[in-house]
Amino acid sequence: MKRINEYKKLFNVDKDTDLKVLKKSYRNLVKEWHPDKFQADDEKAALADEMGRKVIDGYHFLVSINPETLAATSEDYTKTITTAGIADFSHKGQVLEIVFTDGATYEYFGVSKPLFQKFINTDKQLRFAKRNFFNGLTYRKSKRDAVVA
Repeated sequence: MKRINEYKKLFNVDKDTDLKVLKKSYRNLVKEWHPDKFQADDEKAALADEMGRKVIDGYHFLVSINPETLAATSEDYTKTITTAGIADFSHKGQVLEIVFTDGATYEYFGVSKPLFQKFINTDKQLRFAKRNFFNGLTYRKSKRDAVVA
């Protein structure tokens, strides 16, 4: 959640901002922090390079969790969570990454450590995930998809 809020603050957008507004904000930030605006010996050149990377990463991240993007991919997501099992998972901070048996990988945000402990201790992890993660948490498809053997 910290990462989501940080990027929303950077782009000055709210939860349900449409993609056009997000893209406009992205373009303005890219113009503002483009490395070519600064001379190599300028103090802000290194900051511009860092901010440029952060803006690009933030844009791709916010697009991936945007309601329009999720609506466009909801059919694939629904198919995955209803037909595939859980092949693997990892938890870091408040992010739970689940690899499904169909090869798809999704990240779920806002998974607390106690909730994760309940998830790993249950004997029916898929059922627990359906009730607690799949339909209630902010999620996105991860760039890394597993190769199904």
